[in-house]
Amino acid sequence: MKTKKATAALASAIVLALGASACGGGGSSKDGSDGGGGVADAALKSIVNKSDKKGGTATFEHSDVPDSLDPGNTYYGWVQNFSRLYGRSLTAFKPAAGSEGLEVVPDLAEDLGKPSKDAKTWTYKLKKGVKYEDGTEVTAKDVKHAILRSNFAPEALSNGPTYFKAYLEGGDKYKGPYKDKGKDLKSIETPDDHTIVFHLAKPFADFDYLATFSQTAPVPAAKDKGAEYVKNIVSSGPYKFESYNEGRSATLVRNPEWDAKADKLRPALPDKITIKFKVNPTTVDQHLMNNQITMDAAGTGLQTKTQPKVLTKKAERDKTDNPYAGALSYLAMSTKVKPFDNIECRKAVQYATDKVSIQQALGGDTKGDVASTMLPPTVNGYTKFDTYKTPGNKGDVAKAKASLKKCGKPNGFSTNLTARSDRPDEIAMATALKASLEKVGIKAEIKQFPSGKYFGNFAGNPSYVHEHNLGLMMMAWGADWPTGFGFLDQIVNGSAIKPSGGNNLMELDDPKVNQALADGIAMTDDDERTKKWGEVDKLVMDTATTVPLIYRKNLLYRPDQATNVTVTQAYLGMYDYVLVGTSK
Repeated sequence: MKTKKATAALASAIVLALGASACGGGGSSKDGSDGGGGVADAALKSIVNKSDKKGGTATFEHSDVPDSLDPGNTYYGWVQNFSRLYGRSLTAFKPAAGSEGLEVVPDLAEDLGKPSKDAKTWTYKLKKGVKYEDGTEVTAKDVKHAILRSNFAPEALSNGPTYFKAYLEGGDKYKGPYKDKGKDLKSIETPDDHTIVFHLAKPFADFDYLATFSQTAPVPAAKDKGAEYVKNIVSSGPYKFESYNEGRSATLVRNPEWDAKADKLRPALPDKITIKFKVNPTTVDQHLMNNQITMDAAGTGLQTKTQPKVLTKKAERDKTDNPYAGALSYLAMSTKVKPFDNIECRKAVQYATDKVSIQQALGGDTKGDVASTMLPPTVNGYTKFDTYKTPGNKGDVAKAKASLKKCGKPNGFSTNLTARSDRPDEIAMATALKASLEKVGIKAEIKQFPSGKYFGNFAGNPSYVHEHNLGLMMMAWGADWPTGFGFLDQIVNGSAIKPSGGNNLMELDDPKVNQALADGIAMTDDDERTKKWGEVDKLVMDTATTVPLIYRKNLLYRPDQATNVTVTQAYLGMYDYVLVGTSK
């Protein structure tokens, strides 16, 4: 496949980045495992506390609620990671240590997709005998229905990406399985129960990556209740829902119809998995350190307040891993909220931003490096440049004031700045940003919103943004898959602007950016495609709509009870939830 070369290049970049981020030794064995408790950063390249022991209850906690646990209605990386426990996609990232975890392998499908020469037609053959929890067999029609509901029914499922809608033939006209009942989208063919064929309107060379998305986890049409499906998700993976209390908790137990012989990717170690929502983030940290829980579901690492308790004691520090997250914290400026419709006003913010103070507010270099590009260094296509360079990354008051004068606001202006209320680190970053903007007369009032509704109701809802003058919005983003297109498309492409649940918070609809993305994903030569993503990055920065702040790193903590622990760069530098077991 054409993608194999690009994947290999990306894996090499990840290895270098992980090595640069390490703050301790490896201590792994030749098979990539670490049989004991490990040392600092051991899980970057190995499996720590390796075990094949089955049993026990793995416990997860999260500081807020998910956008949705429905595999077809989610965009949070941690849910994509977690949902693999109960939903199988066409392809998957291989659950493995280090760069091997970036390899795309078949999951529901027998093999990777078979593309046409122009990458406009992709065919997958499904494995036979894969069953749902009720004993019925998974079919190609179920995969098709899953994709139709997740991409074409924003009235019910608004949170996920819209790649299939944007690229499938006729996707711009089809109204979805709920509104267009009885109608079909013929560009997805299911000639038999185990074959699915995608006909695209334009080439898409990254399709095997797209097939890893939870949107391809099958959903039988007869069981689909639209937005209510989340209350009765039908499992195709090793675990099924025993209970689900919206906004509070969920419990997963073994799916007796799951066949380990037909699923070589999931060891399914725990007998039960529980997840509790709305736990104070510092309490989650304390529970980890006290060995009371197995995992912090958010996967973004210890809070700034907790870090000193861990980093100053070797025994505690040896239980941490500090990977690059393949993610970026940045500031989005709405092009539809005045005065940010004026590029010079946006440039004033670029030059006024003291990125070093923001890094310090976040917790220093253990939480990330100062950024100047949208693509993080671990994402395929990254090139190093700085369009709005300032001395020592501490801002340039003179340049900011010059831009303010050009945009007709010589004395500055007032606006609102959003941040997620359950993310103390993000609020700290916003507070530091506010202080640096005030030095040039830009007054930003911080507005806090819960992360579970941040995109559906607030920052990702253009009507709300316009009505409430949300000119500046704190944002963190990781790649849908770790290539330049997988990182950039849904946050800078005009086609990704949605009435709610969107991630193009700037409402950027720049013809040059849109065309460059389309040109790049159509390139079947890996090197040309990779080079194109760096060019797109520069075009985005030329619009001055985003301020890259921090290339994120996570300070993860593995409690003693957690077994089979390794970092997955495929899911933003979190631990791989598919592999995790528990000694409790």
